[in-house]
Amino acid sequence: MPITPSSNFLWLRSGIIQGAPRAMATSSPERALAWNVLGRLTDPHMQSLAHAFFLVYAGLFPIVNPIGSAPLFLRLTRHLANDGRHALASRVALNSLILILASVFVGSQVLAFFGITLPILQIGGGLVVAYLGWTLLHAGEETTSERDDKVVERQSAVPPDSFYPLTMPLTVGPGSIAVAITLGSRRPSVSGLADFGLMSAGALAGVVAIAVSVFLCYRFADRLVGSLGPSGTNVVVRLSAFITFCIGIEIAWTGASVLLGMAKA
Repeated sequence: MPITPSSNFLWLRSGIIQGAPRAMATSSPERALAWNVLGRLTDPHMQSLAHAFFLVYAGLFPIVNPIGSAPLFLRLTRHLANDGRHALASRVALNSLILILASVFVGSQVLAFFGITLPILQIGGGLVVAYLGWTLLHAGEETTSERDDKVVERQSAVPPDSFYPLTMPLTVGPGSIAVAITLGSRRPSVSGLADFGLMSAGALAGVVAIAVSVFLCYRFADRLVGSLGPSGTNVVVRLSAFITFCIGIEIAWTGASVLLGMAKA
């Protein structure tokens, strides 16, 4: 019988699996540990856990975009001292964790309770994100030094709110909420309570990893911006604000397209 690439692969795979116990018995403890780790990685339960983790993290990280939002965070908190900014970064990360967790696990139920559809959420939230990006894009064009002093004095007297606009919509905007709700409402069916627990643990780990990424990027935003310099920081802030504006328009248009398609049907 001719040997095809697929039969070659199956023969190699069966040979490895059948030879594993003998290799573990005759090899060093390091190789035995490697075989043990390999067996755990190929376990179906570990694969479900890893799949849920990477699905949540990879789906949310590009939209949350903590690296691109770090210069905007620093610009909005430029009047604060380093200690105050670092504490604010931890509160924003905690708020982001709670908001994303709520969106993943109960977001679809909350929308159904209030009778709000996902396209409506995308339109309203997209307009808010576009407004934030537009404001940041034109910030400073009509600002004089006296107005800056008044703004700094007023903002120093009143501590900034860690939820609006730093958590929402700057960090966790309607796009992130929509993706989190979609991930939570479209989770695959599981056969038992153990599988559901593993998938929930993987999703929880992915959300925690997002929150840790937000904290690290905001916590060291001053070092990131300091390495860019004033001119580079201004360019990054303007580009990030423009991208935020475009993301808001895209989110709103996505929801509007769904509603227009439903109206035509």
